[in-house]
Amino acid sequence: MSELWRLPGYEISELVRSKQISAVEVTKVHLDRLKEVNPKLNAVVQEMPDEAIEDAKEIDRKIEIGKDPGILCGVPLTIKVLADQKGFATTNGLKIQKDLIATTDSPIVSNVKKAGAVVIGRTNTPAFSLRWFTNNDLHGQTLNPHDKNITPGGSSGGASSAVASGICPIAHGTDIGGSIRYPAYACGLHGLRPTFGRIPAFNASGGERHIGGQIMAVGGPISRTMKDIQVSFEAMAASDNRDPWYVPVPFAGPKFDKRVAFSTNPDGMPVCDEVVKAIKDSAKILSNNGWQVEEVECPPMQDAADVNAKLWMAETRYAAKGMIDKEDEADSKFVFEQMTKRSPEIDKGGLLDALQMRATLLREWQLFLSKYPVLITPVSGELPFPQQLDVKSENDFENIMKAQLTQLAVPALGLPALSVFTGFSGTAPVGVQLIGARFREDILIAAGTDIESSGEQPKCVDPNW
Repeated sequence: MSELWRLPGYEISELVRSKQISAVEVTKVHLDRLKEVNPKLNAVVQEMPDEAIEDAKEIDRKIEIGKDPGILCGVPLTIKVLADQKGFATTNGLKIQKDLIATTDSPIVSNVKKAGAVVIGRTNTPAFSLRWFTNNDLHGQTLNPHDKNITPGGSSGGASSAVASGICPIAHGTDIGGSIRYPAYACGLHGLRPTFGRIPAFNASGGERHIGGQIMAVGGPISRTMKDIQVSFEAMAASDNRDPWYVPVPFAGPKFDKRVAFSTNPDGMPVCDEVVKAIKDSAKILSNNGWQVEEVECPPMQDAADVNAKLWMAETRYAAKGMIDKEDEADSKFVFEQMTKRSPEIDKGGLLDALQMRATLLREWQLFLSKYPVLITPVSGELPFPQQLDVKSENDFENIMKAQLTQLAVPALGLPALSVFTGFSGTAPVGVQLIGARFREDILIAAGTDIESSGEQPKCVDPNW
């Protein structure tokens, strides 16, 4: 059983629950895998082997006395370093927060522990979780196990690198502009950005966010199987009254029509041939699985992305500009400068206008998604970018922003979206994005499962360099 690290989480849970293997055994195997590959990848930047073994022993004790250990029993899992975990620094990739030790677990950490998961480490993120690349002055750079020369994604790049290399079958990520969906795409995995309000969030170490962060930032899972996406999402979505935006909704919604729309070039965005092919192939797979498929023009993406930029930058200018200056990290300063140029400062009236526009756009999207429960779009218009491309030049940054339009639009609307792996182009993973109506993650996962079952599967890879 030395390669337990290759198994999906749901299979591990079944084996542990049935006493075919112990949670301690599973944890030790994954800790060994972490020791083997993490020195090359730098995916996990805070380790906790002793705590992980003790938590695994407790799960085994529960099983022995007949207690329900939870749906993730014995499953090794990682947490991103921007989420509070008691006893560990909530660094968010920052030198200025290296000693910001959490005194309580955030809701998402509490929920996965209650579900029986074993947290074996905390994963890297770019400074301020600001980029689609993962590098910072505190923890260093994270590499993609498929190819060290391409980004593992960001800001949950450590999470995606850990899952793709077998350090864990499931990882926690967060997403305000693609930070779950893009790392999953870049590392050949699946990643779910849930509906706003679906998974509770709160960091006592950092206090309340302003309105942009409150209504756009969400947490969610990255994994190698759709089944793991579902079970980890259900675990993460347990109620927690610390989040005033939390909405208690059952996983399965009402019956739905199996109708799918696809758009290869939303708002005329440039999209490479490999991604266009992945979208059309996915649409064909769904058609073969009984879905009614239609190519359409989807509602506005660019307007929604503009709302995202206004809300995000209003918060960043107001609350984080001083921190960016104090951190004095070259990459994040460059990115902040470029984002500032693209989204001029707004006054109170501009903020109100942005929120007003959000309601108008969401209404249009809701009507569209009531007709088409699933929309297939690019995750990105390009294959995963070369490492550090966004800070190479202003022109490169601008081209990246154009390629990421579909990631930026979704958070402003609070809609769920699922990044689905579909295959490779050389060493570069390829995938598609599925967008759905609010609180209908079940529909997205159903469609994602059909695509997964008829195509190439995500896999664990060795960083062979």
